Amino acid sequence: MEHHGAVLRSITGDEALVREICARGSRGDVPGTWGPILAFAEKLTRQPGAMSAADLEPLRVGGLDDRGILEVVEVTAYFNFVNRLADGLGVALEGGS
Repeated sequence: MEHHGAVLRSITGDEALVREICARGSRGDVPGTWGPILAFAEKLTRQPGAMSAADLEPLRVGGLDDRGILEVVEVTAYFNFVNRLADGLGVALEGGS
């Protein structure tokens, strides 16, 4: 989580938001646009086959346009890809975990 937090800090520049997300998790209960983004990313990560067009609606209601939605999907896919590479190769990250 340390690495993910550092990336989020660099994207948002908001240390308080990063602390709140780390404390609350990605249950979608984070205020503002970040709640729907985290809920979407969690579902895409845990249940990719269950995704549908309806999953985009909370992102749109939260203020994201097609480009913003694409960026959410790209970042989520990238982190899933890198995590699976590291796991598959037995690479230790974040202090040896």
